Amino acid sequence: MTSDAVSSPGPDPVSRADPAAPTTPTPPAGTPAPTTPTTPAQTTTAPTKHSRSLRTRTGYTWTALVAAAILGIVLLIFILQNSNQVQTHLFFWDFTQPLGVTILLSVIAGALVMALVGGGRILQLRRAAKRN
Repeated sequence: MTSDAVSSPGPDPVSRADPAAPTTPTPPAGTPAPTTPTTPAQTTTAPTKHSRSLRTRTGYTWTALVAAAILGIVLLIFILQNSNQVQTHLFFWDFTQPLGVTILLSVIAGALVMALVGGGRILQLRRAAKRN
């Protein structure tokens, strides 16, 4: 049998202090060095008690409330900066209100329409899942 590896004369030039220590195989000459380490990667440890306590429903709720408060402040600033009165005509109603409030109400109406369409789709999918 023939071997493509080039044999080196004598013992390995790298000597170890501990002969019982595991040795890593050296690649044959002419082959590129591996880009990943040859030792197995350490497995991730289980989350500590402190990191697990941060991932609770209460923590997510608190984060959502803070985000909602920041969004409310931004909306309040938007409404206060757009305080010009505008005349609005809706079907047979006519009313005057600030521009910021008018835009905010139109966004809320659009979100409600989107929620109705999404709710209808969810009901449709539930019915299809019950049939199957």
